[in-house]
Amino acid sequence: MKIQFSDKMPADVRLVAHIANKDSLPADLDVTVVEGAGAARFKGRTSQLFETFVTSDGKLSRVAIAGAGDPKADDRAIALEKAGAALAAKYLVSGEKALALDMSGAGLSAEDAAAVLLGLQLRSWRHDVYRTKLADDKKPSLEAVHVVNAPEGTEVAWETNAAIAEGVEFTKKLVAEPANVVFPISFVERCEEAFKDTGAKLTVLDEDEMEELGMGALLGVGQGSRQPSRLLAIRWDGGDKGAKPTVFVGKGVTFDTGGISLKPGPGMGDMKWDMGGAGAVAGAMLAIVKRKAKANVIGVVGLVENMPDGNAMRPGDIVTSMSGQTVEVLNTDAEGRLVLCDALYWAQEQYDPERIIDFATLTGAMIISLGNEYGGLFANDDTLADQLLSAGKDTGDKLWRLPIAPAYDKLIDSPIADMKNIGPRGAGSITAAQFLHRFIRKGLPWAHCDIAGMVWAEKPGATWDKGATGYGARLIDRFVAEHVEK
Repeated sequence: MKIQFSDKMPADVRLVAHIANKDSLPADLDVTVVEGAGAARFKGRTSQLFETFVTSDGKLSRVAIAGAGDPKADDRAIALEKAGAALAAKYLVSGEKALALDMSGAGLSAEDAAAVLLGLQLRSWRHDVYRTKLADDKKPSLEAVHVVNAPEGTEVAWETNAAIAEGVEFTKKLVAEPANVVFPISFVERCEEAFKDTGAKLTVLDEDEMEELGMGALLGVGQGSRQPSRLLAIRWDGGDKGAKPTVFVGKGVTFDTGGISLKPGPGMGDMKWDMGGAGAVAGAMLAIVKRKAKANVIGVVGLVENMPDGNAMRPGDIVTSMSGQTVEVLNTDAEGRLVLCDALYWAQEQYDPERIIDFATLTGAMIISLGNEYGGLFANDDTLADQLLSAGKDTGDKLWRLPIAPAYDKLIDSPIADMKNIGPRGAGSITAAQFLHRFIRKGLPWAHCDIAGMVWAEKPGATWDKGATGYGARLIDRFVAEHVEK
């Protein structure tokens, strides 16, 4: 979507949109539009949309009003994003090629206006790459948005939001692609292309390098696949020289069959998005780099494919992690924690971070606990937890905190190794977090975000179509903006 700013209303645009607050329409609306909105019981509620047609000088125009809710509400920014998203959802395949968005009359600030545009941009993204027989009236037609009467400073505010949108869209692309297109090596190649000439530094470890470092847990997951595993680090040094970085680690299982502990066939195709944590970290890093954040941030992703073959890891095998701790693998479908434990340990050894946070589609138990409304948050530091919860609330990438405690350790103790990779049926998400906690350096603030229910949606949401949601990218970016940048 091309968003451009205009001094006056373009003469050749037939579709004009306005933003309305709750119970308050823009003052300069045509009287027929106002009366029509009243007749339709339009109140300017969040996401409410009214459309009508007017004739002026013999020309028919389409007029839309998107509701942004209460201007004093705590979630004002999210409501404004939904207003923009409602316009995108309505007109993306409407046949209109351009939309003129009149920002006057709603008392918007520059940041408010940029929020509307962010919602519009995010909701307009679709993944139609492989659809060769899409009917003409189902194809996206809207190509440009002309922003008119924008508050002073909107263009600058939009530059930041445009970078965030680019990062979220990168996350969506990675998550949406099938596993025969995005696998460990091609994931790295896409990142190399996305970060080209941005100033970010990329480090890639191949299997030989990881084996030399002793990453037996991560490599064990991928040893049944013909696709070689990789570890990718994306480094952005935008903060004070020598200051410790904040590190984000993402689980990147590009396809998860479950391995020898094979998943049921129905629904297995969804497991292309089991790299949603890695996608979130990569997309967030792109946003952080593109907006040139004044912070030292590193994104690390462990990339594997979990497949069953004659060389695959077996239930009952024991693997040795980079930390030297041994793991009895009782279920090869509990593989994400094996990838993360080596990636987390390597990141600590390599970068000596100020704090470390991981994102992973880790457990089905998290979906049982929280459904598709919240990601699960586990942390060894209350301040870090509160900061992440706040960032999630502000962006709509919501988190809910769950406990970790020594009492859960006994559930993953093994009689023949340092630990086993699964506990009993109860507290499945907690024991997974407890497993990861064993690989975190004492005293280092750490948080684990289990986002299994959040990276993919079976129906459209406020700022995404059915499919990849982009969850996590904005959460990470906002956390960096509020708590890492100086």
